[in-house]
Amino acid sequence: MSELVWPELYFIRHGETDWNAEGRYQGSRDIPLNSRGHGQADLNGDLLKSLLERSGRTAADFSWYVSPLTRTRETMAHIRAQVGEPLPDVTVDPRLIEISFGIYEGRLHHELAAGQMAIAGERDAAFWDFRPPEGESYADLAARVADFGSSLTGPSIVVAHGGILRVLRRLIEDFPLERTVNWFPPQDSVVHFIDNKAIVYPAGQSWDD
Repeated sequence: MSELVWPELYFIRHGETDWNAEGRYQGSRDIPLNSRGHGQADLNGDLLKSLLERSGRTAADFSWYVSPLTRTRETMAHIRAQVGEPLPDVTVDPRLIEISFGIYEGRLHHELAAGQMAIAGERDAAFWDFRPPEGESYADLAARVADFGSSLTGPSIVVAHGGILRVLRRLIEDFPLERTVNWFPPQDSVVHFIDNKAIVYPAGQSWDD
């Protein structure tokens, strides 16, 4: 997709929030995890620990990055508690904030699907360039995610948002635009980007060889 050479990444989306459960657009709004989200974060931490152990790696082999929003920082805290010491410092990077849906943040998905903004699963490729009033398009988001990628110096662990994960699949894997904007990023998985491919590992399963 681009000339940027991406390092190995382990990516985890934040756990569930009440707005996720209600089907509301969150975007850049700072909504905390709900009880289910805290549990998902613990499971994802367990999974990340097992994946690192399976590969003969440690947490210290990676740089750690997180979005500034509460739901991602809470998720990161759970993950690090499950992975255990020794742990490197975490860099809070504003380029990892979720895509802004502008005036539509807080609105229910189905309320907007009839006209203002197509819902995931019903979008065409042109949605990549759709910019809500006072918000961002996925093309806008891709520009700051690529800027983040260009600053990486080695293997990294990233805890951020569904929109960021969609864009990473586009930038790293050359995911088709229509699939990118319609894919549903999981909250109960660890996504391993390596060799320009993504491997999605669902939590709660054994991935031991």
